[in-house]
Amino acid sequence: MIALGDFNTLEILRETSVGLFLGDGEGNEILLPNKYVPDTFEIGGALTVFCYLDHAERPIATNIEPEIIINEFQLLKVAEVNEFGAFMDWGLEKHLLVPFREQRHKMVEGQWYVVYCYLDQKTNRLVGSNKLERFLSNENITLTEGEEVELVVTRKTELGWEVIINHKHKGLVYFDEVFKKVSVGDLTKGVVKKIRKDGKIDVSLQPIGVDILEPAANKIYETLQAHGGFLPLHDKSSPEAIKEELQMSKKTFKKGIGTLYKARKILIKADGIHTAR
Repeated sequence: MIALGDFNTLEILRETSVGLFLGDGEGNEILLPNKYVPDTFEIGGALTVFCYLDHAERPIATNIEPEIIINEFQLLKVAEVNEFGAFMDWGLEKHLLVPFREQRHKMVEGQWYVVYCYLDQKTNRLVGSNKLERFLSNENITLTEGEEVELVVTRKTELGWEVIINHKHKGLVYFDEVFKKVSVGDLTKGVVKKIRKDGKIDVSLQPIGVDILEPAANKIYETLQAHGGFLPLHDKSSPEAIKEELQMSKKTFKKGIGTLYKARKILIKADGIHTAR
């Protein structure tokens, strides 16, 4: 079976005037047009290609890697809006349609939105949706607290930043635990901090517990060296000053300088921290 909206490794069956025909070993074929044919190939060899429908709704293969694949979330830009909906630039010749019914709010040309790509079973077409909640579930969660996860930042709320976890679940990063610039559409790693009884998931953008000590200490020491061996920060400094300089919480900072002090790498003085000479 050739999976639309995804990468397929297919056998090169034959060369024609319009390109290579590839097969899946089950009798299904798809055309790789001449403009995508590699300089060297062998009949019977294999190629990994992305498969989707062209402008005439025919299955087509390409060696171009799109910005999004099926069953994934991604930040995409609206290339055009017409009577059918918004067409997103996903890096391929034919844009990805987000029908009006799949738009949380009416999309605007030139703006960026997080969308989900799926196969419409009625039309067998790949489409996008900005109604992200439909494709997320916090039931049957298999995650564990402390587990590293992939995140897509979706929107800003009163409490913090909503994120999509591993393209499956919805989570939240609280504002008081954000120590770097965050924007909608960011792809980043995080750690599951807490899974609540109601299924809500709290996420941290940095390691938690003992795992954060060494990275924090290293970052403090590297920043200290970059500033000539002195930083005007200490355990009495404001959380805002520490966050601005080091993008970490005061609690993490104090643990980090404690680690460095025990390792005799720094001196803690009234005016700040110094590298030990």
